[in-house]
Amino acid sequence: LLIEHKISGVPVVGDDDQLIGVVTENDLIKKNARLHIPTIVRLFDAYFLLDSNKMEDEIKKMVAVTVDEICNKKIVSLTEETSLEEIATIMSEKNIHLLPVLRDGMVVGIVGKADIVKSMTK
Repeated sequence: LLIEHKISGVPVVGDDDQLIGVVTENDLIKKNARLHIPTIVRLFDAYFLLDSNKMEDEIKKMVAVTVDEICNKKIVSLTEETSLEEIATIMSEKNIHLLPVLRDGMVVGIVGKADIVKSMTK
């Protein structure tokens, strides 16, 4: 989804459309960094998979991961009235790359660092 739409993250909402968390590229990288995929060794033009049972277990772990396990639930959000200066300050001070914009607890938009940079060029 992220690659397809060229975005760095997405909000996660529940059945009631209330914000639950945010999943970013960093969250996906951190989750996969904890998994170990064994390497393949080449010897005399033959390839050997090292520890195939371990690899199978790790692949099963990767495909079994849910959004709920990955998403960051420590949400910092904005309102539609939040100024550009405030947004830039929040992103900088809290090292956050993506901020959901909420109205009555529901996501109405999302602001990323690229949006801030684009707005500065206008």
